[in-house]
Amino acid sequence: MADDLQDLPQALHRFLELFNAQEYWESHEVLEGPWRDEGSDFYQGLILYASAFVHAQRGNPRGVGAQLVKTERKLGGYRPCYLGIDVDAVLAHSARCRELVELRRDEDPRSDPSSWLEVVDVPRLELHSRFVRGDEPELRPLPDPR
Repeated sequence: MADDLQDLPQALHRFLELFNAQEYWESHEVLEGPWRDEGSDFYQGLILYASAFVHAQRGNPRGVGAQLVKTERKLGGYRPCYLGIDVDAVLAHSARCRELVELRRDEDPRSDPSSWLEVVDVPRLELHSRFVRGDEPELRPLPDPR
């Protein structure tokens, strides 16, 4: 098991740094390459989670809800934790966000797009060594393409 969080993929560290700075588009872009290279549904779930908040920043509640449904599908198999992240907490937040967005779906999002970020109240994502299983494929080096 990776006791040292520095042993976790640097792309994941960068994703969290950008996500926590509310740079959701940029955070999602950081994981695109590793997701495609490794075929990681976990990375894809995080990408979808971040993209939900890109939609929130743009005042698009339908996009928020749609991306969170996809997030829950992708991350559900990684409960309760994976690669240092409390997946249960992410999924609980996602479900709450979808409910809040649904309650306010009839509002005109163009009236104040920034208010959608307040509605969903995006949490800070953090890595914890107790949430590293140790068997995550993302911890293994990629095969040498030679």
